[in-house]
Amino acid sequence: MSRIGNKPVPILDGVKVAVSGRKVAVEGPKGKLEWEHGSQISVNVDADSKQVVVGRQDDERQSRAFHGLTRALVANMIFGVKNGYEKRLEIVGVGYQVTLKGKALSLRVGLANELVREIPAGLTVTCPDATHIVIQGCDKQLVGQFAAELRSLRKPEPYKGKGIRYQGEQIKLKPGKAASK
Repeated sequence: MSRIGNKPVPILDGVKVAVSGRKVAVEGPKGKLEWEHGSQISVNVDADSKQVVVGRQDDERQSRAFHGLTRALVANMIFGVKNGYEKRLEIVGVGYQVTLKGKALSLRVGLANELVREIPAGLTVTCPDATHIVIQGCDKQLVGQFAAELRSLRKPEPYKGKGIRYQGEQIKLKPGKAASK
């Protein structure tokens, strides 16, 4: 029994949800998202109570797994088009900086060349200063994926903590060679 899958998803004010076949389309003030769910899952919109109800055909293992997943993804879509998602990154290191050049981010993170990354469609990226990046969008997966890709360009190293990290992320620093004497 899926506890999460059985909970109906409330439709927020200003959000429209449409289901046609296996496609779920959600539209709100921040944008528009579409997603196609698995064949063993059913998604229905109850217009009277303003809820989305997710059900499954049988009790097979995969159906039970997709039941909760589908409900969570629909809830994330509804929240995203209403409020949006945001990830903040900070760059730590002497001379490390980021600049926004049109539809691309240019990063200097201690390598011989500047790293240039294109900003995916559907995301808004801002740089309040040279060491911070703010990624915003209505698709939770796209926001998180782009933030993870930027972080992977120069992960924080364990001795000085230099690199790209999520804002507020704690890096456990190791003692160097000098501390062992």
